[in-house]
Amino acid sequence: MKVTDSQLSLGLALSPGIGSQTISRILMRNALLGRTPDQFLKIGAEALMEDYKVPLAAAEAWVADRKQHLAKALDLEQKLDAKKVKICCPVDVHYPAGIEEMMTHPPGLLFLYGNQKLLNSPTFSVMSSRKSPLAAKDLVDQLAEAGVMNGETLVAGHDTPEYQRAAIVPLRWGAPRILVLDIGMFAALGDNLEEEPFRAARLWRYKFDPHTDLVVSAINPVWQTHKGANQNRDQLVGALAKRLDFVMIKAGGNMDKIAHRALKLNRPVRVSDLTLEYRPYRELGAEIIEG
Repeated sequence: MKVTDSQLSLGLALSPGIGSQTISRILMRNALLGRTPDQFLKIGAEALMEDYKVPLAAAEAWVADRKQHLAKALDLEQKLDAKKVKICCPVDVHYPAGIEEMMTHPPGLLFLYGNQKLLNSPTFSVMSSRKSPLAAKDLVDQLAEAGVMNGETLVAGHDTPEYQRAAIVPLRWGAPRILVLDIGMFAALGDNLEEEPFRAARLWRYKFDPHTDLVVSAINPVWQTHKGANQNRDQLVGALAKRLDFVMIKAGGNMDKIAHRALKLNRPVRVSDLTLEYRPYRELGAEIIEG
């Protein structure tokens, strides 16, 4: 049986010291060299260091245990297939468009569960920095509702009060949404991938509906979390949104960087005047939402 890029990526992700950035680099290098996953599996530690810039310790750990990692990857793939969780990597044609241009280090693996057609719909996000005041959260709700009523698909996280205020709006109107996780899918949705990932959502929908919604995660589905998961979640939300609304942005923070990147790429960006330093965003091309 020939090993696929997704299976190789899963195996690499299970090896100590090999993260998402390294996986992306390996896949891209393989594509450039015309090297198949099966051929890659025969490469020694020295070649991994020279051709792929894999650190010595990580390269040696991979070579020593790659058969075991690949076996675990195949088992995990079967489990995910049974739950209809799709795996994709940057070299796949169905890797979501926009991620690579928005993210400096796009995830080497993405896990998709649910209605993947939403990725091709007009998407938007409503983002606000942590510990936003009540007025900001109320505006999050209003902007999310306006987008949903305009026929757009909301992209949101699930585990901060700001994201939850947005993510609950489509449920009130029976509309679809894309949820980006910063924990594994089984931790968020339960063993059968049927649970709504936060309590308030269950007032509107008792079970998660994969026919309506889509869950996206760069975290191994069987893990609880991962280093840098919150930052990656925010970047994925911004990358999957074709239009971005920001309510409150902390200068120098993650959302500040996302807003600047989106403006540089000429994506539609709106910034609320609840953000103290909103004028520089207007100078860069953002529309200001006046309270």
